[in-house]
Amino acid sequence: MNAITHFFSETQLNTLSSEAPTPLYFQLYTLLKESVLNGTFGNGMQMPTEQQLAESFNVSRITAKRAMDELAAEDLVQRRRGKGTHVTYDYTPTPVSAPLVGLLLEIESMARHSDVKVLDCKKMRPPASIRDALKMNDKEEALHLVRVRSRQGLPFGHHASWTIGLDKPVSKKDFQQSSRLDIFRKQDIKFTHITQTISAISATEALAESLQTTVGAPLISLIRHSFITRNGEEELVDYLHACYHPDRFQYSMDLKMNANS
Repeated sequence: MNAITHFFSETQLNTLSSEAPTPLYFQLYTLLKESVLNGTFGNGMQMPTEQQLAESFNVSRITAKRAMDELAAEDLVQRRRGKGTHVTYDYTPTPVSAPLVGLLLEIESMARHSDVKVLDCKKMRPPASIRDALKMNDKEEALHLVRVRSRQGLPFGHHASWTIGLDKPVSKKDFQQSSRLDIFRKQDIKFTHITQTISAISATEALAESLQTTVGAPLISLIRHSFITRNGEEELVDYLHACYHPDRFQYSMDLKMNANS
């Protein structure tokens, strides 16, 4: 069993709060359930022990046990005395449709005209859907970057990304001072194709806190796939999920017909 930090970001490990309206066990259960449903913990994998969870998330063992019991009650895991807890849920990937082509100039303009706070920057195991999209094996890690962008002190965007192919080490400070595109260019990562899907989601507790809104409030959801071309073949190297506060962000498009259309 790998260390828990292999599966959870720093923000996730520090996200539980006794001051939140929901009990600690439910907060931990929700986090673990999401990790099972998205394939971070795949079918048949052994889950962390109650002691490991208690120590990593700074909660009591009773809290950790109740969270695991909730997972078992939903038939997501199976608990066996002396053998540990194993995932019984079988994740099935859902195809992603991304018909919109993004413009790099728009992305860079947003970076130049907003402030950024980097919450997480570390290499770790992505959820199964991300691993499948990036064609990674179960042992590989990708750079997980979580940022919040603001204008005039008001947060408008939450960006969570997974990137492979970065040969040189990068840190929170690097992304605090430079845009992702600048850093990618310095590492000779040049995107040749970008696809986007825009939809709407409800704010989770974590997103609501980051974007200063209420739990369940509507957010604009944008999923961006960025590809490079190598040996004549396209390869996905960057997956970005951005969530925007609709009162502080608009996504505009100006389309013109081609004269030959």
